[in-house]
Amino acid sequence: MVGKDCIAIACDLRLGNQSLGLSNNFEKIFQLGDKTFLGLTGLATDVITLSETFRFKNNLYKLREEREIEPTTLANLVSSTLYEKRFGPYFVGPIVAGLDSKTNKPFICGFDLIGCIDFAKDFIVSGTASDQLYGMCESLYEPNLEPEDLFETISQSLLNAVDRDALSGWGAVVYIVTKDNVTKRVLKTRQD
Repeated sequence: MVGKDCIAIACDLRLGNQSLGLSNNFEKIFQLGDKTFLGLTGLATDVITLSETFRFKNNLYKLREEREIEPTTLANLVSSTLYEKRFGPYFVGPIVAGLDSKTNKPFICGFDLIGCIDFAKDFIVSGTASDQLYGMCESLYEPNLEPEDLFETISQSLLNAVDRDALSGWGAVVYIVTKDNVTKRVLKTRQD
């Protein structure tokens, strides 16, 4: 979700196999730069594989370029990596979010299985509760929210959406990224 010179990215913490819950601490958000984040929803083995792949590619980028990766650059890297596997795709729904290091302009985008980029100016959703998330985000989102208001909006959107989806929940984590810092907050949710 995009705010006024800030972004927020959030995910639930449930790891499960359909209705069987396996873990309540499976975080799906990975920080790849100072202000650049990658969210991965979908098949857990593909989430782990791709998170390690992008960690590796990000480290190579930092060594070669001698700077942190920008959100737009990461978006193109994610797109090309997914497209390489288009005939046997990873079952994930990636989201890239971050702030440009020079202009502090917010950037968010999502992808399909084969890397088609979906740019957004307000919010983007992915995962099993995406139908519920769209409804909640459309009703609660307002443009140019300050960081605290953005935290409240994304938290309420996520919490209300996962309450309506049996395959989501079991805790949540929210990252708020501003030009000055990155804040991580853990939310408690129903554990049933």
